[in-house]
Amino acid sequence: MKYTEDISIVISLFNEAESLPELIRWIEEVMTREGYTYEIIMTDDGSTDSSWKIIKEAAQRNHCIKGISFRRNYGKSAAIYEGFKAAKGRVVITMDADLQDSPEEIPELYRMIAEDGWEIVSGWKQNRQDNKLTKNLPSKLYNATARWITGIRLHDMNCGLKAYSNEVVKNIEVYGEMHRYIPYLAKNAGFDKITEKPVHHQKRKYGKSKFGIERFVNGFLDLLSLWFLSTFGKKPMHFFGFTGMITFLAGGIITLWLIIDKIILQVNGLRFRPVTDQPLFYLALLAVIIGVQMFLAGFVSELISRNSNERNHYNIKETIE
Repeated sequence: MKYTEDISIVISLFNEAESLPELIRWIEEVMTREGYTYEIIMTDDGSTDSSWKIIKEAAQRNHCIKGISFRRNYGKSAAIYEGFKAAKGRVVITMDADLQDSPEEIPELYRMIAEDGWEIVSGWKQNRQDNKLTKNLPSKLYNATARWITGIRLHDMNCGLKAYSNEVVKNIEVYGEMHRYIPYLAKNAGFDKITEKPVHHQKRKYGKSKFGIERFVNGFLDLLSLWFLSTFGKKPMHFFGFTGMITFLAGGIITLWLIIDKIILQVNGLRFRPVTDQPLFYLALLAVIIGVQMFLAGFVSELISRNSNERNHYNIKETIE
């Protein structure tokens, strides 16, 4: 692919009118000083303040600035996805619009992709300027869980300041709330040259964060969903079928054992308890039913998967003809 710019800076925003003028000036200063060709793609995620007006005015002054405006708030993942679609730079850098991410980090992030050959460089906010109780501690627990599940050794998976090669952003689909796990999406797509860089983190200068503590709960659930889909998405029978078979066999064996035990006691004239009077029998029966249901769920999922348009979609690195 032929790149028209050195750098595409993708910024998703929602009601950040106060910080936008300063952020745009700061980015322009860095780009001019370093001599990069660049584009700034700003996706307004349904802002209700004057954010879009500021973007339009900036675009009239500087043709390197481009804008996308949503009719309503769709979420950060949707905004980043549209920015990735529009990006034409060799290196694509994402950052937040609240001035907590410093544009001064851009040159080194660009160098690590363009010269060192990394495919993804994730920012690591070593010294966070957020509230320690509501942001720092939950973030540490969240990132520890993410490292364990994904196998990617990043200290700050959720950092908005990241750099990608253009090939990465054109071969992944960011949806739902999966913007937190773009490195994991990329890894599943075959891009495994992933590293991190400590970055400067600043206190929020204007307004307040648009994300509450619930994002960590939602993030954990999204992570489990992504792990399940990446592991069993194209082979659901491997999970549902195997689990259903084990559950069915366990319930069947327990039921059979209860019946045989009752017969042996009865034949030997010993006191026995009717099978239907034992709670374990009903638990075993429940296991049999659940096992059958899970097996059928796997079978149906397999039929859906085999008829999916994505069943034979593979990321090809290069070909020789």
